[in-house]
Amino acid sequence: MSDRSRPRRPRVRRRRLPLRYLLPSLLLVAMLCMLMLRGYVHSEILADHRVRPEAGTAQVPEKILDGGPVIDTRGGQESSRSIGRHKLVLTFDDGPDPEWTPKVLDVLKKHDAHAVFFVTGTMTSRHPDLVRRMVAEGHEVGLHTFNHPDLSYQSTERIDWELSQSQLALEGAAGVRTSLFRPPYSSFADAMDDASWPVTQYIGSLGYITVVNNTDSEDWKRPGVDEIIRRATPHGGKGAIVLMHDSGGNRAQTVAALDRFLPELQDKGYKFQNLSEALGMPGAHTPVSGIELWKGRAWVAAVQASEHLTDVMVVGLAVIGVLVMGRFGLMLLLSALHARRVRRRGFAWGPPVTEPVSVLVPAYNEAKCIENTVRSLMAGEHPVEVIVIDDGSTDGTARIVENLRLPNVRVIRQHNAGKPAALNRGLANARHDLVVMMDGDTVFEPATVRELVQPFGDPRVGAVAGNAKVGNRDSLIGAWQHIEYVMGFNLDRRMYDVLRCMPTIPGAVGAFRKSALAPIGGMSDDTLAEDTDVTMALHRDGWRVVYAEKARAWTEAPESVQQLWSQRYRWSYGTMQAIWKHRRAVVERGPSGRFGRVGLPLVSLFMVVAPLLAPLIDIFLLYGVVFGPTEKTVVAWLGVLALQLVCAAFAFRLDKERMTHLISLPLQQLLYRQLMYVVLLQSWITALTGGRLRWQKLRRTGALDAGLPGVPQQRSTSVADHDRRPVA
Repeated sequence: MSDRSRPRRPRVRRRRLPLRYLLPSLLLVAMLCMLMLRGYVHSEILADHRVRPEAGTAQVPEKILDGGPVIDTRGGQESSRSIGRHKLVLTFDDGPDPEWTPKVLDVLKKHDAHAVFFVTGTMTSRHPDLVRRMVAEGHEVGLHTFNHPDLSYQSTERIDWELSQSQLALEGAAGVRTSLFRPPYSSFADAMDDASWPVTQYIGSLGYITVVNNTDSEDWKRPGVDEIIRRATPHGGKGAIVLMHDSGGNRAQTVAALDRFLPELQDKGYKFQNLSEALGMPGAHTPVSGIELWKGRAWVAAVQASEHLTDVMVVGLAVIGVLVMGRFGLMLLLSALHARRVRRRGFAWGPPVTEPVSVLVPAYNEAKCIENTVRSLMAGEHPVEVIVIDDGSTDGTARIVENLRLPNVRVIRQHNAGKPAALNRGLANARHDLVVMMDGDTVFEPATVRELVQPFGDPRVGAVAGNAKVGNRDSLIGAWQHIEYVMGFNLDRRMYDVLRCMPTIPGAVGAFRKSALAPIGGMSDDTLAEDTDVTMALHRDGWRVVYAEKARAWTEAPESVQQLWSQRYRWSYGTMQAIWKHRRAVVERGPSGRFGRVGLPLVSLFMVVAPLLAPLIDIFLLYGVVFGPTEKTVVAWLGVLALQLVCAAFAFRLDKERMTHLISLPLQQLLYRQLMYVVLLQSWITALTGGRLRWQKLRRTGALDAGLPGVPQQRSTSVADHDRRPVA
């Protein structure tokens, strides 16, 4: 068969994971790896704190039991050595410690003495600069395992791991390897037993010299400076390996004893040397280079990164703690003041507003909802004209409204140009100065429009935010959004109203003066959050923006995670765009400057920074439960949850909502908040990488009907009854 006659295989295009998805995934994986690494180097993961009791000595050679503290089993030999007369080898275990090791080194340097530091891999990885100083000042360094386990309990694989990881840390910290080793929980040579001797033999087969001691200061007990000196001093001019500690607790007595011990014994003719000097043997350190050196440095760098990450996370946790407490405190205090002010007897914004209102309903493929929306407006208590702007719908939305043949309802058709363009088209055709804007999936109560426009009795008010409520709250995800709307949105609006810096008029229920919108250019399409954008612009132009709690509107919230993701992604990204667009308000004067120096920081902290840092609470909860003090961690998290529950209950009481939905609040905090965090993180990444986000239409079910409180019975009309042909 010729090449031309062969059928061509279709080219399969590989779908690449978008950067905005890839970066959050990589960031999450990196953070988890860093936390696991931190847990490992802090002996919170894979640590074994068991200590074996003493065993018999039948397998231990007599020459080892009766010999010196330096045990050599390399090459299959079994020998031990002691320190000569008037020679002392000071040894310090469990370091380096950032507080006490520098003080020990200072005392040694002051008295021109050398010592051996048996360091753990965990502390070496965390404080490499101290190990470098030890080597630079002529001291010797030995291994004391990585996580300080009793090696008699461990397999040979675990022993290999403990030693290799410790050497890796030492290589990265000081660029050397060592041949000295001291087992954890060791003491004198005659304490070697049938459990520890096989370990000593195996350690020797790996090329290490085991170093125990024959003088124990027992400084870890903190018996007092005099007692430490007494126990550390050998008798009759004998040489000794002295056991001390530079880590593991308060070592003030050790430092003070050392400062007296060194000159006193030097005056008696003792020399303080490191082990190789005292035994006249080759040095214990072997310099490393090449790949081994770079592997060690990479390890130390990774550990340092994990330490810094944790420090940053702790700072972030403190910040989010302050923000959460501050926000809750402000919300509880200011929302109570707001409710008390607007609910007091005789309160009025000004003269009653009775003039007709234009209601703009931008609609794109809202066939399932639009009839209920329009009929709810017609059942209202305030005179209105309704303008439905069909933004290029392809499902017969405009035809459904026209077939209703309702008075004072007009339909304006345009090619699809987006919600801001549709609203501006409606503004151009509105007959009245007071304009109400709502979504095509929203249902108003009879009193909504009347309550929404009453604040315009105050001539300083340029816009009014209504009380948006979730209508489809029967599902779990709907209940979570219901809690968020009542607690997070409406309680926030009360707070921002009192502070005179409300950032957003909700698209579902808001009212504007047409004369206030004209100077700022109407609804802008510069951002994806045109409602936030126009609200900030009104503040900067000197208008007041207030909240009308009785102007209730029922909206259909997303019913799937994917739809919720799309909606909140747009909201988050649009809010960031609006903050950036109006950033110059921070340095301006007058009303614009006031909003810039009060409103923008609050919006940035409470709507961007706080949600982004909030998951740190849950991360530390998980980390604390698995690796830390479980009871304290759980109690702290429950305390935060209790505070949120109090705030939510207060919000529900203000809005006269049933408390039963708060049953799902703990689950909301564990799951829903994480989704919002990822959405916000993705918005950040989209902004930082210069990505552009398009409007995404949410699928509606038309679930808002007569079952909602305060909403009049609507005549049910099936979408199939209308002409569903695309509208040109």
